[in-house]
Amino acid sequence: MGRVNPDQPETGGPPVGRRVLLGTLGVGALGVLAAPTLQRGLESFLGAAADRDPTGLTGLLPNGGGFRYYSVASSVPRRDDTSYRLTVDGLVDRPARLTLADLRALPQTRLVRDVQCVTGWRVPGTPFEGVRLSRLLDAAGVRPAARAVRFTCFDGTYSESLTLDQARRADVLVALRMRDEDLGHAHGGPVRLYVAPMYFYKSAKWLSGITLTDEVRPGYWEERGYDVDAWVGRSNGRDDAPTS
Repeated sequence: MGRVNPDQPETGGPPVGRRVLLGTLGVGALGVLAAPTLQRGLESFLGAAADRDPTGLTGLLPNGGGFRYYSVASSVPRRDDTSYRLTVDGLVDRPARLTLADLRALPQTRLVRDVQCVTGWRVPGTPFEGVRLSRLLDAAGVRPAARAVRFTCFDGTYSESLTLDQARRADVLVALRMRDEDLGHAHGGPVRLYVAPMYFYKSAKWLSGITLTDEVRPGYWEERGYDVDAWVGRSNGRDDAPTS
């Protein structure tokens, strides 16, 4: 039996033709070009399925963007430019009821941070854009007795809270866009809260109400055992790397 020289390539296999090689490269390039469209289609499908899934099991399914879909309501109504309203009330001097046009007319802030879910998944470098919550609070005229902010959602079920100091941070947004697109329904659109340095359950989807209160009132998941102060890596018994 002859000795095999490891420095020379094997010659027994069939040659790869030029057409086959170019065809393979073409398919690969097509896949790269089609990937964003396919990802959006998958996200749309999973979002629609989650919206009709009272069990929440669709939230266990990943998609190309790395997000999971969670809703604590059996179904969530849709809001658009005509029907959406955001109420700012409670311990303020100037209560407001804002439309999408009102929010879009205000100065917008863009943040790019990792998104960290308390269940363990993470989506790096996710852009969010919207109005700083502090701007809305200043416009409403926060009264001296206010110590916290309570957030309610048009799913009719979810709620969240922040201390007033937390709410005034520069990295807390009333977000209108995510990943450089208008917020879709499945991601909490048309408007959601985005609290960059905290676990993602603090970033309430389908935001409809901002109420100034005299104390922190635990949100939906906090009433079920999650930490009220949800700093990434410093709460909920987790040691994840900070997101900002």
